[in-house]
Amino acid sequence: MPYIPHTPEEQQEMLSVIGVPDMSALFADIPKALSPQSFNLPEGQSEMRVLAHMEELARRNSTDLTSFLGAGFYDHYNPAAIKALSSRGEFFTAYTPYQAEASQGTLQAIFEYQTAICRLLDMEYANASLYDGGTSLYEAMMMAVRKTKNRTKVLVSEGVNPIYRTMLTSYTSNLNLELITIPHKEGQTDTAAIAARLSKDIAAVIVQNPNFFGAANDFTQLFDQAQKNGVVSILSVYPIMQSILKTPGDMGADIAVAEGQSLGLPLSFGGPYLGIMTCTKAMIRQMPGRIVGRTEDVDGKTGYVLTLQAREQHIRRHKATSNICSNQSLCALCSLMYIALLGPEGLKRTAELSIERAHYAAERLTAIPGVSLYTKTPFTNEFVIALPCDAYKVINTLVDKKFIPGFPLGRYYKGMENMLLVACTEKTSNQDIGMLAELMGGVL
Repeated sequence: MPYIPHTPEEQQEMLSVIGVPDMSALFADIPKALSPQSFNLPEGQSEMRVLAHMEELARRNSTDLTSFLGAGFYDHYNPAAIKALSSRGEFFTAYTPYQAEASQGTLQAIFEYQTAICRLLDMEYANASLYDGGTSLYEAMMMAVRKTKNRTKVLVSEGVNPIYRTMLTSYTSNLNLELITIPHKEGQTDTAAIAARLSKDIAAVIVQNPNFFGAANDFTQLFDQAQKNGVVSILSVYPIMQSILKTPGDMGADIAVAEGQSLGLPLSFGGPYLGIMTCTKAMIRQMPGRIVGRTEDVDGKTGYVLTLQAREQHIRRHKATSNICSNQSLCALCSLMYIALLGPEGLKRTAELSIERAHYAAERLTAIPGVSLYTKTPFTNEFVIALPCDAYKVINTLVDKKFIPGFPLGRYYKGMENMLLVACTEKTSNQDIGMLAELMGGVL
């Protein structure tokens, strides 16, 4: 029996205050296709029957495919120690460390995570993680809007992950904000076009490095121009690549965010992942979530505490910077373990191997008649090829041969139906690349 504390009279009183006639009107905007069609659920089954059913469903999944998918989520190798350590009861059952005196271990782990992320991105402050990369990008944008006060326009490069841009549009649909998308230029972020739109009514500029097409960028000059116009610079990055590319801090970004999946988290049907967020000291009062600080007690012993707790559960209440910034502490802990296990040289070598494999793949695939490289500028471990036919046709054919050749860009970019985004990691072998080239050549 569900526990509903409000009486029908109290419910009607609340509905009257917000001007809604009944409960169903609250959900009127939800498409019928997404609404429950029936609550006529089947009878419960025994544990044995349920387990057998779940195993039968699991057998339908294809887990033996060779994948060249990327598009923001990458199949890097995760050391076995991560799962072994993060599954310990002390970590696995830990939740929000509200009571510092009882949560020193969790607080220290988060503090170390923040420190590692700041060093990786070369930024001054990091919080204790957010939901995912898209959420962190939205939160960064809202930080900029609060900081610049009366500015309501945001410049967004079309080279930013289209999934994230869809999230930005969704989250801001009822806000007085205008998102201005600056088209990409043959897979490159058009920094000149973005710079030309900078003005005193722009709150933030949002770009990505490498961009969605795998192209590497240096936004130093753009961020310098943004600063002169009082515009907040936001950079979304691929964490692994920050070990060898110019860092957000070195470019002069005000806020740097990322999806942390590539740092020790498996590709698990979309999550759970974590959103990385860092910023400069000037922006820290706008940062959502919670930040762990290190201090000393009266006896001079090191202690860890939650500080700047700008959430609705804490003292800020309705003035909170955000209420959708749950701390993915277990995922953050896995990322910390990954960074610590690989170290600076391991991270750098992982990035270098991924890039080497991608360039070899580009060489092999463009040797196929009718296939050309769309990415004309320096790229990292991801690149775009133009096919002589619709990319979906190639994908559908090769999936039957146990290969996923990449991501079809036509799904998000009109006019790019024959473009395929191909990604490699250190797990991608030269043999895998050779077999893909042979199979794709046969199909085309």
